[in-house]
Amino acid sequence: MNKRNRIVVAALLGVVVVGGYLTRSSWMADGANVQAPQGARVVAVEIARAERKAVPIDVDAIGMVTPISSVALKSRLETTIIAVHFQDGARVEEGQLLFTLDARQIDAQIEQAEGNLARDQAQRAGAERDLKRFGDLIGKGATTQVNLDNAKTQFDILSGTIKAAQSALDNLKVQKSFTTIRAPFAGRISAANVKIGNFVRPADTTPLATINQMAPVYVSFAVPQRVLAELRDAIAADTTRVIATIPGSGRSEAGKVAMVENSVDSTTGMVTVRGIMDNGDETLWPGTLVTTKLIVRSETAVVVPTVAVQRSQTGNFVFVVRDGAAHVQPVKVERTYQGLSVIADGLRGGEEVVTDGQLLLSDGTKVEARARKAGA
Repeated sequence: MNKRNRIVVAALLGVVVVGGYLTRSSWMADGANVQAPQGARVVAVEIARAERKAVPIDVDAIGMVTPISSVALKSRLETTIIAVHFQDGARVEEGQLLFTLDARQIDAQIEQAEGNLARDQAQRAGAERDLKRFGDLIGKGATTQVNLDNAKTQFDILSGTIKAAQSALDNLKVQKSFTTIRAPFAGRISAANVKIGNFVRPADTTPLATINQMAPVYVSFAVPQRVLAELRDAIAADTTRVIATIPGSGRSEAGKVAMVENSVDSTTGMVTVRGIMDNGDETLWPGTLVTTKLIVRSETAVVVPTVAVQRSQTGNFVFVVRDGAAHVQPVKVERTYQGLSVIADGLRGGEEVVTDGQLLLSDGTKVEARARKAGA
């Protein structure tokens, strides 16, 4: 038994020695790392420069496109459609002929009124001759004053009759103008709700068609009341700018503020703003929901990439690189704009700040710049 125990112990010692020899590189390296000084570590980081430049002060909101002018075309006569002169959904120009209505009844009434006017004019011409004749005779004592007065009265009556007949004729001509319906302004027309042969009348609730003005257009949206004072100053200085973008397409139109509603909604604290867009290419369509950016003004400020700003229990900070080492610099972020953070306090511009690799840093860590990642 003693000889057997000695063999087992010798075997175990042999396993331990062999294991230690095979793993010597690992524990020797660990020992070296422990003994290596911490300050010798150099971390590769990405660096950007804090810049002082003009940054817009803007407000994002959801808006809706509305036409400046919209008209529902309706008939002012009881008659029949005899021609439709446009294609459904087409663009129409101001004064373009759209509908022609049956005008035969009005044409007959116009001819009748012209006949009555001609008759009254002939009668007044006869009364004018009688008045002149009685005027000559009264000077010769060949007639009485009563005859002269009667002739003048008849002339005045027929003059009034002519005015009434002329007015009736003018009214019929106005009615005749209603038999041709033209576009009151340029825009895009809807589908026609009536076709040739349909009977129309002023009491119809459905319009013949609808025209919306497409260029320019309004974009209405709401902004917080806190920007109202600066917005009014910007409107007075004509420095406002509104950008409306169609979600999903990336297509946008730019314009300026046209008006601000005269009251603030007390339930939401928002005020409605209306921007006007040229929309020459008809990018914005009436009724479309768009994302709007209201740029009130621009201010010069220090900006850094937002990814450079770190947060801690004591507030925001950035790692500023000086003399090859990263140093913690507390900062106050006022706002963000398109991936940039506007720094109100803590930086003066021109400093180099770390934008990637902050997790390996502490105050005083040695760093070296590395190339920026593709797509960063």
